[in-house]
Amino acid sequence: MAAPISLRLFSAAVPILLLLFLSAVSFADAENAHDLLPEYGLPKGLLPDSVVSNSLSENGDFVVELEAPCYVKFSYLVYYEKTIRGKLSYGAISDISGIQAKQLFFWVSLTGIEAHPADGTIEFKVGFLSQTLSASEFDRIRQCKAKALGRGFFPEELLPAVSEV
Repeated sequence: MAAPISLRLFSAAVPILLLLFLSAVSFADAENAHDLLPEYGLPKGLLPDSVVSNSLSENGDFVVELEAPCYVKFSYLVYYEKTIRGKLSYGAISDISGIQAKQLFFWVSLTGIEAHPADGTIEFKVGFLSQTLSASEFDRIRQCKAKALGRGFFPEELLPAVSEV
């Protein structure tokens, strides 16, 4: 007796769906985030060393997972949430969530990043405001720290030690 048409269609669809799923997984894990950024005209050091997984959809939406939330010291202290999201295009990241920078006494959420290779700079956007820094500051991948402590994180730590007389 012949199998019903719906069963034959289901049996034919399963291998195709499995193939599509496996290709999507391999696309997401094909490259780590640090190797992917330069392919999009951005320095690899925009993300800390604690990336455990990343995915990139065909439309540029990406998700980066870190081991844990952490801090990195650049010209400014930067806080990375455990999950970072955004939209990646050549030379830019828009719709960012999960990254904050400390400006004076305030934490501000980054909304976009844009590379300016002719100037050798990276522009960081916070709403309608922006700050431009040298792209060379992001050439190396930096260590992510669990706390905003350690040398160089607070101005008083930059002062020389005073010995008591």
